[in-house]
Amino acid sequence: MTKDQLLTRLSSKAAVMFTRRRALLTGAAAVGAGTAGVLAALTGEEPVPPALPAAGPPAHSAVRPSAYRLQPLTGYGPPPAAPRKTLVRHEPLLKVSGRGRTMVLTFDDGPDPRYTPHILDTLAEYDVRAMFFVCGEMAVDNQDLLARMADEGHVVGNHTWSHPLLTRLSRSRIRSEMERTSDVIEDAYGERPAWFRAPYGAWNRAAFQLGAELGMDPLAWSVDTLDWTTPGTRRIVGAVEHGAAPGVVVLSHDAGGDRSQSVRALRDYLPHLIDSGYHITVPRRQYV
Repeated sequence: MTKDQLLTRLSSKAAVMFTRRRALLTGAAAVGAGTAGVLAALTGEEPVPPALPAAGPPAHSAVRPSAYRLQPLTGYGPPPAAPRKTLVRHEPLLKVSGRGRTMVLTFDDGPDPRYTPHILDTLAEYDVRAMFFVCGEMAVDNQDLLARMADEGHVVGNHTWSHPLLTRLSRSRIRSEMERTSDVIEDAYGERPAWFRAPYGAWNRAAFQLGAELGMDPLAWSVDTLDWTTPGTRRIVGAVEHGAAPGVVVLSHDAGGDRSQSVRALRDYLPHLIDSGYHITVPRRQYV
């Protein structure tokens, strides 16, 4: 073997030994770090921190593909929809839209335990839904009747607290009349009213604005039975049957006086309307 061949062979062996030594030192350092952590946990002493890296921007380690599993979730499902706004109207709705011969029956001023249960019984007998515009001072003492209205699918509207003439009240008083009644309706009926009706049909700009702020649409009527004048059962029936037409809203009362004529009239005209092909229903809200 020549001298050059001998030197080449020795260099190769030295390179192999250096590589093995570096691997052993690296493994020993890792074991040592783990042992130091264990000893620190047992003795309560803090391990010696590693040397700080040189100055400069920190290195960014690559994120594992599964690292997202460790991130907190920000929410479930689609983002919430924006709340629907109620249109501020300049006049109340007089009719309702619907397919075919659709009509709406409404009863104001209640609930009254002397008359409202009989009206609810008749509506249930014919499987009909109606609207009840209640006064807060009546509803607060008859919340069981509002709960029954909810159970049987009727719509409860706001008719103010004490049935005042709104055009003579301040803005703050109108709000109080509406808001107190909405609170009672929500407690007894299960949700806040979506409709309101001004007593005596006396509306003003403040009533429309405040009603919209409280999430309610104004609904008037297109057929007035004048039952509050106690004209007789036959006259009430005649007013409804002669005024019947698609989209009509009928005004009657279930409180505010002797409403026995209104109770008897409903039992007379309701089956006639159904036999004539009318669909008695409740209106749908219109949003912007």
